[in-house]
Formats: sequence, C-alpha cells, structure tokens
Amino acid sequence: MLLQVKNLRCGYGSLEVVHGISLHVCPGEIVGLLGGNGAGKTTLLKALVGLLRPWRGEILVNGRPVHNQPAWRCVSNAVALVPEGRQIFADMTVRENLLIGGYHNAYRRMDVEMVLERFPRLAERIHQLGGTLSGGEQQMLALGRALMARPKMLLLDEPSMGLAPMMAKEVFAEIVKLKDLGVTVFLVEQNAAATLAIADRAYVMETGEIILEGEAAELMHNAAVKRAYLGKGYKEIWE
Repeated sequence: MLLQVKNLRCGYGSLEVVHGISLHVCPGEIVGLLGGNGAGKTTLLKALVGLLRPWRGEILVNGRPVHNQPAWRCVSNAVALVPEGRQIFADMTVRENLLIGGYHNAYRRMDVEMVLERFPRLAERIHQLGGTLSGGEQQMLALGRALMARPKMLLLDEPSMGLAPMMAKEVFAEIVKLKDLGVTVFLVEQNAAATLAIADRAYVMETGEIILEGEAAELMHNAAVKRAYLGKGYKEIWE
C-alpha cells in the first residue's frame, strides 16, 4: 500500500476533529473521500502532510511511518498536496508558479514543458500573472505546480470548489489522466457525483468518522449516499 492511516486521531486545542480513522490507498488508484462541510476532511489532509501533529494513530507512506515528520518532509516522501482554494502565488507568473513547485527538482525546467504540454491553456498564459487566471485555470496551475515535485501521490482538497460545472468536469478529466503518469490520487471532495464517476474506491466521512467505504460504483448506487450527496441530475452532468 502506498498510504495507510491507522486509528488516526487529531484536532485543534482540546477539540478532537478526527476520531480514530483508518483507510488505505494502493498504488495507481484514485480514491475519494466524501463528506460535507465540517466532516473533518481538511483536518485529515493536514495531518497527512505534517501540518497537524496526530494525537494518536499512525500514518505510513510506502510502509514507513511519517506521522512524526515535519511538513517539509512531505515532498521527500513523494507526496504533494493541492490545497483547498488552490493557493497559487497571485503576483507570480504561471511559469514562476511552476518553477516554485519544482524547487527541489533538478529537472524542473524540463518538467515545466511537460506540464505545459499536459495543460495547453497554461502554455497560452505562461507569462500571465497567476491572479489574473480564471478559477479553472488556477486549479490547473495548482495541479501542474504539484506535478513539478514529481510525486507518487497527489492529495487533492476540493478541486471543484467555486468552479462552474463544465470547468469542474474538465478539471476532473485531467485528474483521471494523472494515471498515465503513474500518479496515485487521494481526492477529497464534497462533489460526490464527480468523485464517484472517476474513483476506483471511496470513503464517506461524517463528523470525524468513516461511515461508509467501498468500490465507487457500489457507493454510486448506495441509497444513503444518494440521499445525502447525489442530486437528481447528476447522471446527465457527470456520466
């Protein structure tokens, strides 16, 4: 397994947000984590990348414990985070944003061309400031910046947030293509329809706990998931 989380508990101050979660991600998978606002999804991601120290439990990457390592070691562990809200550098150009993502990559200038080939819209805006891009273009830039670190696994936090449905669909299509690069994806999303349409497996999280897990196709037809997360028109939009 590429990622294993065992009985993880963490939170802020005296408030426990994540209550004994266990999950795993195998190489080559796209695994979704579904849940509404306040479910604890982002808190879990912060723990996975060392931004939040777990209270209890273990996080293993390639079988090695990483839960006591600082955040800067995340890239060394071949794990990259695309954060909620994209958080690109608005006053830097597209090229500069990409180069920052590959700061520790000796082949970063060559890899910029790889990213631009994968995201032609970024190539058209290579000298444009990141803050002037549309929301969808900024999300593509955030993905490209993460790929510059040559990760084995990408952690994506709400990549469809704030995007129009067609632009979100385009971003999810790019996520699927990451498999061509051999990149494993852990996709944290509120948009259950989009996630289950591309994922191999998924977990459902509520109030800091995993309440459901299984193959994405099975969860797509699960009555509880349909009631809580899937609107009537999801098939027309995402299938």
